[in-house]
Amino acid sequence: MPFAESNGARIHYQIDGPAGAPVLVLSNSLGTNFSMWDPQIPALTSRYRVLRYDTRGHGQSAVTPGPYSIMQLGRDVVGLLDAAGIDRAHFCGLSMGGMIGMWLGVYASGRIHRLVLCNTAAKIGSPEMWNARIEMVRTQKMEAIAETQAQRWFTPAFIARAPAVVAATRQMIANTSADGYTANCGAIRDMDQRETIAKIRARTLVIAGAHDPVIPAADVRYLADTIPGAKLVELNASHLSNIEAADGFTNALVNFLNEPEGK
Repeated sequence: MPFAESNGARIHYQIDGPAGAPVLVLSNSLGTNFSMWDPQIPALTSRYRVLRYDTRGHGQSAVTPGPYSIMQLGRDVVGLLDAAGIDRAHFCGLSMGGMIGMWLGVYASGRIHRLVLCNTAAKIGSPEMWNARIEMVRTQKMEAIAETQAQRWFTPAFIARAPAVVAATRQMIANTSADGYTANCGAIRDMDQRETIAKIRARTLVIAGAHDPVIPAADVRYLADTIPGAKLVELNASHLSNIEAADGFTNALVNFLNEPEGK
């Protein structure tokens, strides 16, 4: 399993797809690992070289002392691209991964070709909410939030028809390092990119879940309205739209990445 030293941390990653194809980086949400992108891999690797990684504090990547910052997590991506010898790539991030993508679009614009921001916002929640979440995990561990988060991330209809997927997601959350999780909560808590995202010049797609209780519709619309030229696609899903509406998500992503320049 490949690891790279990036920005003072050992980052776990995987690359699939043909050598020489355009590179697409996939960035996971809070409380998951890069396996959350499994539904997209067969279609994406037929035409892209796909780099998935576990965000610092998640999966098999290092759990360094927190709290982290979105800038720190963005620099992890830049370091990972350097280690893999990749000059420029498309970037797709969901929730926290989308916040990392916004930072990259502003501060590492030369490394990002096209940008896909999924089920995310320039500011997510309040400091009080995140501090309460951090305290809960510190005192009760990840099991305390695994069930409630899994329930929020999918619609009731999906939970009824795909209980095994929901159970696997619940277990993925429970297996996340409590220290890594709370350190990343600090990164989200402290980041507000509402004043900077207008500087993004990469062609951008915003993907939203019509039933997402985590990201209010107004916050998604703000991204699409503020980032110059951004397009918005809404899927019939909750927060993990790439899993719940996998085919629609993959089609929207591929169609966007395949658009000719200047279209």
